[in-house]
Amino acid sequence: MKTQEFDSIEQKLGGISRRDFIKFCSVLAVGMGLPLSAGVKIAQAIASTRRPPVIWLSFQECTGCVESLLRSNHPTLEHLILDLISLDYSETLSAAAGHQAESAKNKSIEENKGRFILVVDGSIPTKDKGIYCKIGGRTALEILQETAPHAGAIIAMGSCASWGGIPSSGLNPTEAKGVPEILTNRKVVTIPGCPPNPHNLLSTILHYLTYNRLPELDKKGRPLFAYSRLIHENCERRPHFDAGRFAMQFGDEVHRSGGCLYKLGCKGPETYANCPTILFGETGAGTWPVGVGHPCFGCSEKGVGFSTPLHTLANLSNLTPPVFFSEAFPNKQGVSPGIKSLAMGAGGLVVGAAGAAVLTSLRRKDGDDGDKEE
Repeated sequence: MKTQEFDSIEQKLGGISRRDFIKFCSVLAVGMGLPLSAGVKIAQAIASTRRPPVIWLSFQECTGCVESLLRSNHPTLEHLILDLISLDYSETLSAAAGHQAESAKNKSIEENKGRFILVVDGSIPTKDKGIYCKIGGRTALEILQETAPHAGAIIAMGSCASWGGIPSSGLNPTEAKGVPEILTNRKVVTIPGCPPNPHNLLSTILHYLTYNRLPELDKKGRPLFAYSRLIHENCERRPHFDAGRFAMQFGDEVHRSGGCLYKLGCKGPETYANCPTILFGETGAGTWPVGVGHPCFGCSEKGVGFSTPLHTLANLSNLTPPVFFSEAFPNKQGVSPGIKSLAMGAGGLVVGAAGAAVLTSLRRKDGDDGDKEE
């Protein structure tokens, strides 16, 4: 990385060392499934003299997606919007308001056609021509349809923008839809979650800035680096699932000892997201719903979150073996890691099969609740 480029970024980030900066970018690269060497390219993109313009539109939403971004520390919000990107419009974060804010948005769109990144949170009501959500006297549907054609990249932030989320659940009186359902002729990156992890948004933007293209996506438009694995695969309570140790009610002995929450309705076995590996709020280990003792309710998965009753058993049709086989109760006498890995590797399939058998047995005892139509 050239010295002048690093000097620029060093001023932006308040004196961060070159070594720490490259290390940070390398960690981001690995998190996106890129080779470690890609960290240098990401660093060069961040150090670019021109900040990428971002237009953030908010529609039928609760502001939780923006609040999630406010709690990001790597980078912090002030560095993100003042140094790394140019947040030209956001109802929540813009200094301007009213006609002044709308004027700033229109000016940025005109000056940056084909180059700005459009971020949308909240669903879009379509019933009665979208009159149920208006900003500045214009409907969300009109604003989206007029803005999107000029964007270089479009990102739907949160479940509401990705597939309708809460507003589209139940009877859906406003006929709320997600961004991809409205912009059928454009590729839309979806980052579902309620709220989604801000790092998934930041990583997507950095990938676009670095390579001038979007990261690899799944069939639902989700970045594979964040949504390619079931939550169940990386859950710290997975060993208890394989051992057949399920909490049957909140506060029982198994629940308090960190047992599996499947019987309490955890939707981890049918929800794709990186919650257990990236965590939330950067406040230490276990800072995600299952980590603090509450079942995952599948907020990032269409047809699960806001659709399936909270304590209905998860669908196990896509269940996969765990990423790492480990003990439900770690040996406190300190077995050699090498011996432990060898033993678990050899007995992995047996453990998985035994866990499935125990699960089937328990479900039958409970009246096969998990096989009922949801």
